[in-house]
Amino acid sequence: MKISSETPSKTLGETAYQAIEKHFTKTIKWEKAVKKDEDPEAVHQMRVGMRRLRTAVSRFDKYLNLPKSASDKNIGKIARILGSLRDLDVLEEILKKNYNPHLVEKEQESLKTAFTELDKQRKVAFSHVQKIFKDETYKSFKNECEDWLKNPSYQCFSSIPIQHILPDLLSPEVSEFCLHPGWLIGTKIVESEIVVQTKWTPNQLEESLKTEGKTLHDLRKQAKRIRYQMELFTELYSESFTAHLHDIKTIQEILGMIQDNMVLHEWLENIFKSELETQLPGLTTLLAANRYQLWQEWQPLQQRYLQADTRYNLHLVVLQPTLENLKQEERD
Repeated sequence: MKISSETPSKTLGETAYQAIEKHFTKTIKWEKAVKKDEDPEAVHQMRVGMRRLRTAVSRFDKYLNLPKSASDKNIGKIARILGSLRDLDVLEEILKKNYNPHLVEKEQESLKTAFTELDKQRKVAFSHVQKIFKDETYKSFKNECEDWLKNPSYQCFSSIPIQHILPDLLSPEVSEFCLHPGWLIGTKIVESEIVVQTKWTPNQLEESLKTEGKTLHDLRKQAKRIRYQMELFTELYSESFTAHLHDIKTIQEILGMIQDNMVLHEWLENIFKSELETQLPGLTTLLAANRYQLWQEWQPLQQRYLQADTRYNLHLVVLQPTLENLKQEERD
């Protein structure tokens, strides 16, 4: 089924097509730069593009007739291989820029062991990236997506004007975000009220992150998903929508930095084993201090989005696309 060009306003199918075209095009344009491996930014941009494309596909595929190679699973496989390379680049960048300059000479010397291991692991990760580009999974994904964009095919529901179902698209994402258990880390229930514990010591935080760090990271991933989805529709909403989107982006970034810190610490433990704190006491102290500082930045946002009126307002904003913007979309 193809969508009639006589449709009076932008449809769900057209919106989905634009999202997939935008993120596919931006993703593929970084392929050559990634293959050359001259700039880590290329890997970062291609990974982000894959993630955004995956979000668009996973949210719209039920309304489209997409090729099997463009499935959420296939895109996720490619994104993870790029992600493994990017994660190592992030670890190296954090160590070199944020921590190494602040260490005494003895610890800087010890850290050379980590940089040597990073280089080894990165060569392996890059070989996997080179392999996936040659693999039929990637080739089919790329070729079949290009073919579909030239001749798109849709399910019946995609002919419905976007303004009729936009709140229905976003509301489930908002609910999953607001109901995520990660919001409750570091809280307690007092007389039926959720109270954020703002006076945790660094040791209390460390103990909590050991047991609930994965849940916190999953909240970050949920924030990323809803952010990518909301960003597809910013022109159809008011400034209140943009304000919430800014909050969600900040939430994703802060929780992402906490996760990067924890991943780096765990990676260093795998390298230095039980000698980490004896060989790099200054670095471990800096890592813990950074986690604690980031937690202080996270808690005001946590408190705000645990308040019923903030969550209600987010739901309400999503339910009310700006009619003037929708009319402008129709004229365009």
